[in-house]
This record gives sequence, structure tokens and C-alpha cells, in this order.
Amino acid sequence: MRITDYQAKRVKEIVTEKLGSAARVWLFGSRVDDNARGGDIDLMISVPYAVDSAAAVTESVIVPIIRLFEGRKTDLVLEAPNLKSLPIHEIAKNQGIEL
Repeated sequence: MRITDYQAKRVKEIVTEKLGSAARVWLFGSRVDDNARGGDIDLMISVPYAVDSAAAVTESVIVPIIRLFEGRKTDLVLEAPNLKSLPIHEIAKNQGIEL
């Protein structure tokens, strides 16, 4: 995993602060490959409740996470019961690392 333990802990804390303790977060993509270099930060957040606005939920967590990673490009995928299930959700769970 190519983020620090501190960064992983802070991401989880930010997600918990903003979305509650039931929210789960995965790091996926190139950052889970210890042999890769560079790359953006790919995260998936899963919540067990319906969300009114995916954009508002994403915005609430993405800004502090981008600050944590000092402006590095960060992509966030959101999973909730009322949102369309996409292949990227399964990829994140199956190939990613839950923080």
C-alpha cells in the first residue's frame, strides 16, 4: 500500500467524522501496488444508508482528504443502497484494501 499508515488512519477518521461509523472506505487502483510509482489516490466509500445527494456527500469528504494528500489528484467513488451499482464498486472491494 503506497500511502502512509497515518494517511490511511486519517482518511478513515475523516470518513467516520463526516459519514458516521458505519461508513467503510477502500483504497484501490495503483496505490495498492507496492511496485508501482506515482498515480492518483483512488478511494471508494460505502455507506449502508440512502443518500440524498451523492455530490454533497462526496464534497463533504473529498476536500479534507485532498488536503491530507497535499493536493494530489484524488478520485472518490460512493456506494449507497439508493445509488446505481457499478463494476467499479466490485473492483474496489475485490482488488482494494479496506482502511
